[in-house]
Amino acid sequence: MAKEIKKVVLAYSGGLDTSIIIPWLKENYNNCEVIAVSADVGQGTELDGLDEKAKKTGASKLIVLDLKEEFIQDYVFPTVQAGAVYENRYLLGTSFARPIIAKKIAEIAIAEGADAICHGCTGKGNDQVRFELAIKAFAPDMAIIAPWREWNIKSRDEEIDYAEAHDIPLKINRETNYSKDKNIWHLSHEGLDLEDPANEPQYEKEGFLELGVSPIVAPDKPTYVTIHFEKGVPTAIDGKEMNGTEIVTTLNKLGGENGIGLADLVENRLVGMKSRGVYETPGGAILYHAHEVLETICLDKETARVKQYLSIKFADIVYNGQWFTPLREAMSAFVTETQKTVTGDVKLKLYKGNIINAGVTSPYTLYDEEVATFDADEVYNQADATGFINLFGLPIHVKAKLDQKRNNK
Repeated sequence: MAKEIKKVVLAYSGGLDTSIIIPWLKENYNNCEVIAVSADVGQGTELDGLDEKAKKTGASKLIVLDLKEEFIQDYVFPTVQAGAVYENRYLLGTSFARPIIAKKIAEIAIAEGADAICHGCTGKGNDQVRFELAIKAFAPDMAIIAPWREWNIKSRDEEIDYAEAHDIPLKINRETNYSKDKNIWHLSHEGLDLEDPANEPQYEKEGFLELGVSPIVAPDKPTYVTIHFEKGVPTAIDGKEMNGTEIVTTLNKLGGENGIGLADLVENRLVGMKSRGVYETPGGAILYHAHEVLETICLDKETARVKQYLSIKFADIVYNGQWFTPLREAMSAFVTETQKTVTGDVKLKLYKGNIINAGVTSPYTLYDEEVATFDADEVYNQADATGFINLFGLPIHVKAKLDQKRNNK
């Protein structure tokens, strides 16, 4: 196989894994050409200096793709609309970033006439599945190289040894070597002391949190924010219209400052093991909350219930890398239909890690104050409840009567 591969497109982040993969590919695949592709989904300064670094370590060129707005509009917001949260806590920050990255890399590999696509995902993680399922959807005949499933390197310490031996500069050291994934939506932390669920995350330790602060040190004064939605998509904050990137960036700042969106959980990975991670998703936590509040007045009960059931499956689909499947598309079609009336404004109060409801309005509200009021009204006849209760309770009533007859024999 190695002899046949002359050109490889590498999903390149410039982190520890992909930094050493370029020279490793050239050493193990007959000095093949390596085209590095970096997808900008909001990593920020992590992309600084990557062109020079990629070429210095052996890449023929670096292609950088700005995918932030497409990522937010086509992957993030549809997942928020679905109310999809993995295992009640994880807001899927890494999960839904992988399909768009892999899709674009597959398209580039085809355009460049590459023989293979390479990624730096470990053989223990979920990302290898997410990347490769997306690649199969767009380049089904493309060979895939996954060094973590081939090489003799067994740990991140050994990766650092390899990097040092090949004079590859790294932005990390052995003492602060958390495994992190950052994009415009979130930041995840794994490894080191976090591998033991008995250890408390060091939220107050300088340098641990990057998108916000611990609720303990957040301001003593609350922050109010009003988010406007059009058909389930956030379009404005405090009356100012914004694109998706601006919405998330603004809410990340507001949420981060108030200690919002920290999640510490042990989750069930797709590959079968449990893993412990700490996630920072300040803006995402606010958007999920606001969207859910708006739906409480815009969706009828039965639609809301079915949507809630399906949200668990939708989260599994996203987490498991099955974005480009007929089922996900069908479920998204259902979600889109439910969002036709999810338009309005949600006011929230952010305070020391808490998101507190402060008011919700919609031109499509199903809440009728005249019907719901405890005061006198002329639209609801309370006596009607007697017949309803008799019919609703008929099975209970019948069973009780028959039980009495049987017991009296």
